[in-house]
Amino acid sequence: MIISAKKIIELNKKYKLIENLSERELTPEGAGIDVRVGEVYKIEGKGYLGTDIRKTPESRKVADIRQGDKKIVLNPGEFVLVKTIEKVNVPSEKIVIEEEEEPAYLMLDVYPRSTLQRCGVYFMGTKTDPGYYGELTFALVNVGNTPFELELGARIAKNSQMG
Repeated sequence: MIISAKKIIELNKKYKLIENLSERELTPEGAGIDVRVGEVYKIEGKGYLGTDIRKTPESRKVADIRQGDKKIVLNPGEFVLVKTIEKVNVPSEKIVIEEEEEPAYLMLDVYPRSTLQRCGVYFMGTKTDPGYYGELTFALVNVGNTPFELELGARIAKNSQMG
């Protein structure tokens, strides 16, 4: 079951599900909460995913809203990782979502803002399992033919809580 944005805000008071929310999200609409771009990274080096071993490549921060950076330009074919301003806390235990119902685990899923698609930018996100605490990290790649400007602090994705 997808939990409404209003219910997430209500649950947030008790369980601290999302930190650093923008003022706009305190009176939400629909079925999710928008999250914003805080930091941008470029990947450097080689990665590997095997059956028993994995190696994540190093990443280099290229923009940070807390350091006063305003925007980045993503050229065609360019790939970056984006970290959110918001921190999420997906409880590791079942929680009461509705008083009359049994407690349930929460799982977080993310959906890109459609503006990204209309600008030729492909968004890669993933689900977030119970027990995770921290910023969310997404990948963006410009698959379009023209440069794309991304302002730090912009709403990039809608996170949707499911119970």
